[in-house]
Amino acid sequence: MSKDKLLFVTGKLASPSLKDLLSRMTESLPFEWEINTLPINVAALATIEWISSHLKITNKPDKIIIPGLCRGKAKILEIQTGIPCIKGPKDLRDLPNFLKVGNFNATNPDYGKYNIEIIAEINHAPDLSLEEIETTAIHLISQGADIIDLGMNPGTPWKQVGECVQRLKKLNIKVSIDSFNPVEVESAVNAGADLVLSINEDNLGIAKHLECEFVLIPKEPGKLETLSKCVEKLLSWNRKFRIDPILEPIGLGFAKSLLGYYKARELYPTIPMMMGIGNVTELTDSDSSGINALLIAICQELNIQSVLTTSVINWCRTSVKEIDLARKLMFHAITKQVIPKRLEPGLLLLRDPTERRHGIETLNRFKSEIKDKNFRIFAEEGVIHIMNKNIHLTGQDPYKLIEEVKKTEEIDESHSFYLGFELCKAMTAITLGKNYTQDQELQWGFLTREETIHRNPMVDKKIE
Repeated sequence: MSKDKLLFVTGKLASPSLKDLLSRMTESLPFEWEINTLPINVAALATIEWISSHLKITNKPDKIIIPGLCRGKAKILEIQTGIPCIKGPKDLRDLPNFLKVGNFNATNPDYGKYNIEIIAEINHAPDLSLEEIETTAIHLISQGADIIDLGMNPGTPWKQVGECVQRLKKLNIKVSIDSFNPVEVESAVNAGADLVLSINEDNLGIAKHLECEFVLIPKEPGKLETLSKCVEKLLSWNRKFRIDPILEPIGLGFAKSLLGYYKARELYPTIPMMMGIGNVTELTDSDSSGINALLIAICQELNIQSVLTTSVINWCRTSVKEIDLARKLMFHAITKQVIPKRLEPGLLLLRDPTERRHGIETLNRFKSEIKDKNFRIFAEEGVIHIMNKNIHLTGQDPYKLIEEVKKTEEIDESHSFYLGFELCKAMTAITLGKNYTQDQELQWGFLTREETIHRNPMVDKKIE
């Protein structure tokens, strides 16, 4: 059976790199390929209309791939040529992922399932207005929360707890109440609260007459023996409940408390469980995404069906979204028995999945082929490169680079801003070992903010 043929359209500067990349991948590609080099240095500066008028096709391909940064709709070229046409990645070094050669598997139709419920706590709810609580709840639900937990303050019962629960229920939001105060708990449940955090042997009696679900905890952390009688009573009362053995902070029995969850699962193999993971994420000087992923993996392996999280301290502010991505990653990895690698790029916040490099030889070739004064900026292996037909400067200090540029080039105000913005990104990239591509946003996983498409202000109006 003959393979499909793909025609890759590119500009003069990228053509050798594209050829080299495709040549190295040829054995793993399920198609044949050909490159059509347009009469322009950088194809991304061209419009689809311009490409349509300059593209000359000799051997008709099955599909045309054009650079992702080209302006205009690929459909225009498709109509013009009668050949299916799609935009490729913004950077040719992303072509292996685009072609699904060593790609992330998030496109797997089975990926995205999960069975862990996220309970997101709004701390000190009585200190907030009902409008603030509602706004926060809507945001947390949008990030992946399944239940909104109202964290109460000790002391006098909150008089508005029932009204607050009713407002959230009208928005079809499931609500839990985090309180040991029986007046507060009863008001919340009567208003429609779905879950009560928490009960132990001291306040167990409240569960006898309230119709909702409860979280059962030991009277003392680590004392699983205090759960047995409570479990028997709750079962005899036909109450719905889940068990939380209590996760301790690092330094105060963290590892031993993890063992408690393992033992609890052995003792109660069919009873739902919950883990309050904020005791670790909020109380550890570390970005929360990796910690959340690891704790969710533990929950997935132990069949712990729900987690309680907070997002109070700044390094935990996106915990709900992190857990939402992690529960999908770990469900897939554990149910499919695969390593949780190259499955979820959204959780790779600080560094990129792979470090892409042109290499000094390719960068020098780029410099030799540039025939205009437009600046090209690259950043790799700890060095920033800035070049046009007159210069090729390298360094790690954007300020010094700008001063060197000013010695040979006249830069107006708008172009100074542009260079400063791009050099700032390049500096960030070499500091963190991230990938930098001029005129593109740096990648921060699910935190990436798409940049408004802008062009080098020194680009000539005439692109040929």
